[in-house]
Amino acid sequence: MALTYIKSLRNVNFPKEVIQIGGCRTFAVGGGKKKGGKGGGASDAPKASSISKEVKASTVVGANILKDGADPKVLADSEYPDWLWHLLDKRPALSELRRKDLESLPYDDLKRFVKLDTRARIKENNSVRAKN
Repeated sequence: MALTYIKSLRNVNFPKEVIQIGGCRTFAVGGGKKKGGKGGGASDAPKASSISKEVKASTVVGANILKDGADPKVLADSEYPDWLWHLLDKRPALSELRRKDLESLPYDDLKRFVKLDTRARIKENNSVRAKN
């Protein structure tokens, strides 16, 4: 009985208004005309900064996170900790670490190897489980 009812509903043409009442996904519409024509107008150009070059060189503009605070001053390189200068150094990939002898690896590289190897095994196990 239910199957015949469903089959009969497939052949019925519903008005557009009835379908929209049931639910309809809508998208936001642009908020008006775009001023100017094609190409980059004056409004598309970056605004010139009103901050002098001296201030830009001596402070980190935009780094202030406090409401009443000021932008931090740029310090000499000797004022910063040593670890800061090594943050962007290239670190070896898993394939490169696998080629090396694990006994001769420094502690940091060994720790990285364990982390990357564990991550790779988890991804492999997840992909095997997802296929089943």
